[in-house]
Amino acid sequence: MEDHHFSPGDSDISQPLLSSTPHHRIPHGGFLTLHADGHSYTYAYGPGGIRGLLHNYYALGCAVFASIGGLTFGYDQGVIANVLVMKDFTQRWPIGPWEKGVMTAALELGSLFGALAAGVLADRQSRRFTIALACAVFCLGSALQCGATSLNQLTWGRAVGGIGVGALSMLSPLYMAEISPPEVRGSLMALEQFSIVLGAVLGFWVGFFTRNVDGSNSWRIPLGIQLGPGLLLAFGCVFLPPSPRLLVKRGRNEQALRSLAKLRLRSTEESARDPLIQIELLEMQAEALLVAQTSGTDPKAGGIRAEARSWAQLFSPKFISRTSIGIMMMFFQQWSGINALLYYGPTLMHSIGLQGDAVTLMVSGGIGIVQFLAVLPAIVYIDRVGRKPLLRGGSTVMALAHFCISILVWRSEDDWASHSFAAWTSVGCVYLFTAAYGISYGPIGWVLPSEVFPLSVRSKGVSLSTASNWFNNFLIGLITPVLMETSAPGTFLVFATACFLGYLWSTYYVPETANVSLEEMDAVFGSSAGREDQELKNQIEQELGLHELVRQWTGYDEN
Repeated sequence: MEDHHFSPGDSDISQPLLSSTPHHRIPHGGFLTLHADGHSYTYAYGPGGIRGLLHNYYALGCAVFASIGGLTFGYDQGVIANVLVMKDFTQRWPIGPWEKGVMTAALELGSLFGALAAGVLADRQSRRFTIALACAVFCLGSALQCGATSLNQLTWGRAVGGIGVGALSMLSPLYMAEISPPEVRGSLMALEQFSIVLGAVLGFWVGFFTRNVDGSNSWRIPLGIQLGPGLLLAFGCVFLPPSPRLLVKRGRNEQALRSLAKLRLRSTEESARDPLIQIELLEMQAEALLVAQTSGTDPKAGGIRAEARSWAQLFSPKFISRTSIGIMMMFFQQWSGINALLYYGPTLMHSIGLQGDAVTLMVSGGIGIVQFLAVLPAIVYIDRVGRKPLLRGGSTVMALAHFCISILVWRSEDDWASHSFAAWTSVGCVYLFTAAYGISYGPIGWVLPSEVFPLSVRSKGVSLSTASNWFNNFLIGLITPVLMETSAPGTFLVFATACFLGYLWSTYYVPETANVSLEEMDAVFGSSAGREDQELKNQIEQELGLHELVRQWTGYDEN
């Protein structure tokens, strides 16, 4: 559901909506309600939760397909853990902790540049074209990795593939946010994390089952399989509907209406009479016009200066709080330690006392499975519970789990044979941490940045947030082997401290964004939108006929 506000004129509004009809049913499905204050209204195309996802089956299908971009991201994370310990790989290229970190982190460094570049291309070109281009780059990098004849070639392949992965990690959630119905936006956005986790599980277990294949095929096969989802998304995105919000930004309102109607399961004739379609489209137009007038730029214009201004806006007083939330969300997501476990799971399992390759690999593979199972309830409840409670609860559990592991490793690492209970308790804490991450920082890390930015800077804002993800991911991949070599207890203590700081941040700084429309996020940030902007927005909405349309369908009479 969406909660919206407007000024219904200069008259003093005190007349409540008739209590006998709190929800005004729409002939084509959904409801629209003008609240008792006469200023705010709520609308939804259908129910929330699982029923809402099934009700919006076309938008769900489009979001699921777009989330293949997250699958490529996760697969690359999961597959490398096994490759690094495969017999043929270690005999062919014996490497130390630093070389291991560089090869692993090369993908994250490429992803950093890919995420930033995608923010520019996504507005210059269509979302679908940019996704297809990112898939092409990803497939090129995957081919280089699969056919590598030297460690340098493999590292360069990971860097090139990373450019594609980074672009997709920004483009997929951006596109999904822009096509989602309001009542299930959080659930659809959580599909991104679901796909990432699914990819990590597939990547790990494909490598697990090919590790005993003779020769280099043991690691070439899992590295080559990732070409499949890349090619599927590249060719399949041609059939995805265009983003109605991007079409509105470019002034192509008729095309935006057709795309929106298709996404909301309305025919062309129905969309012309459906008030929810008209309201959602008018909200998009109002925001685009507001952005154009307040920024002094033409939303359809391009050019280097326009690009520079749009990037600079992210750090203006009006948007800096939103930008900091996007950047810091990804900072805490990565420094929680999740990717250290995914990249170096077998190594970390050895550090907490597990012995034997099969046992170590299977236990570390369980990390992905736990995360996969944990994200399922997040998809259903993320809009009901809210972002903030999940972040706070997840931070608390993750910090405690890491702290317990640190203490257990510190007390037992010199003689794990005599402390098998401590070793398995540490494994339990790893799984507890993973479950807490899967239901909190995992999905919300992709939902929150896509929610807080307005249309004018949304793609740039999401791009910068994703770049923060990859920069911190790069640091984690680079330094974890060295940290583990120096002090295993200290490594887990670093992650525990980051999770504790994440609790403080989510408690005192992050606003609740659940069930707030993308167009009305200004109200959440209070002072970030001045009175002039609000008055201008009301004027634009009045001129577009949005207020009159709401009153007409709710039967409200301001006289």
